[in-house]
Amino acid sequence: METIKAIMTRRSIRAWTSEPVTEQERRIILEAAMNAPSAADARPWHFVTIDDPGMIKQFTEMGGTEMLAESTFLVMVCGDESKEIYPGFWPQDCSCAAQNMQLAAHDIGIGCVWVAIYPLDERVQICRKILGVPEAITPFALLAMGVPNEVLPPEDRYDKERIHPNKW
Repeated sequence: METIKAIMTRRSIRAWTSEPVTEQERRIILEAAMNAPSAADARPWHFVTIDDPGMIKQFTEMGGTEMLAESTFLVMVCGDESKEIYPGFWPQDCSCAAQNMQLAAHDIGIGCVWVAIYPLDERVQICRKILGVPEAITPFALLAMGVPNEVLPPEDRYDKERIHPNKW
């Protein structure tokens, strides 16, 4: 798939079949994450992969996350401030990694939705507890994936009113 087509047709998928995400697909998605840009190429991220249905079920109790029960593969993107060269950029860097995962998943036919964790302290603590994430590492975003069980059409979201040439 061409890059622009992937960007313009990617949608948040919240319904999946029970078919697993293959090891090859997982590798592609995680390689895409690790090829994201980061400030000073610090790569201040870690990724916790989850495919155990019992573990996945624990994430359905955070409120608004019930659909995760259908997912067959989750990736928790975590930020590691100790890896930063320029302090404070890890959330942007982890966002780039998460976006790369969404686009890679879409490109290979895997449906994905980004579940916000950071900066919601309650969610950060729930995820830290479920996964045993050390205190020095911050759970940032949970990406739920699987073989899509829904097809959403592309949306034209271009809004000329949000463009301010040369000044506000």
